[in-house]
Amino acid sequence: MENSSLNNDSLNVLILAAGLGTRLRPLTNDMPKPLVPVVDASILDLQARKARAIGNVRLHANAHYLAEQVVAAGKTLGFEKVWVELPDILGTAGPLKRIYNEGYRGGLLIMNGDAYCDFDLKAFVKNAQEQAAMPNGPQVALLAVDFPKVNTFRVGADGRLAGVVGRFGSEEGAPATFSGVSWYSDEALSRIRDGEFDIREFWKQEIAAGRAPFVDMTQLHATWIDMGSPEGLMSAVEARLKELGRSPDEAVVEVGITIPAGVTLKHSVIYEGAEIKAGEVIENEIRGRGFKWNV
Repeated sequence: MENSSLNNDSLNVLILAAGLGTRLRPLTNDMPKPLVPVVDASILDLQARKARAIGNVRLHANAHYLAEQVVAAGKTLGFEKVWVELPDILGTAGPLKRIYNEGYRGGLLIMNGDAYCDFDLKAFVKNAQEQAAMPNGPQVALLAVDFPKVNTFRVGADGRLAGVVGRFGSEEGAPATFSGVSWYSDEALSRIRDGEFDIREFWKQEIAAGRAPFVDMTQLHATWIDMGSPEGLMSAVEARLKELGRSPDEAVVEVGITIPAGVTLKHSVIYEGAEIKAGEVIENEIRGRGFKWNV
């Protein structure tokens, strides 16, 4: 029997936060990527704020690498639950089915824990729910951006996913990139197979069954930054500074760090443990314990 407290008007939101953060090592040696500070807050915190702007939501995250830190952050940020995945990570499909199997209902919005964005999530969810309510309407919605370096989505004239280049389906249609933001109705979640790892396999199955996901193309040019690399992290810092009304060339120093006398900082980020010599000029760099990246 379903728990009625889990089956109400709240929208469940899952922020995927279980990745290993390998492209940001050694910064992520002691800190999971979703908790890396981006000016004044972590991406997990910023994504949670954006999700709460939708309205009545229950926040979830998954965790694997340095999971105890994500669990602690989730408690601080008021998450409903952080779902720890040990010993094995559950991929991009398993976490969705796990939440459904535990009795949560009301639909599920997925967000990434390593993307800085300014999407109108409320509008996306509204579009998704309206599409799903139509006769034979799609029960999965995927938010797209225009990112020519990737753009592996192919979207048909009907607004549905026709294929993913190099993986399945048609290579004809409008090109786009998956933003990592998606919505699933309870009906769709019930169809994800137990043990499914890659959510793209589920999309493939939905297309084969005549239930192709809806691709929302209304926010193609919104800010969307993959902060999983040093360059992406710096772009996210610049975007956050602009959002706060500050100069993107400003240097950002993690709270608690003392900068030696005579140091000049410009367009740089300084994390805990960075080695800095008195009188240095630091520009276009990210520094932390054991690393110095030119960006």
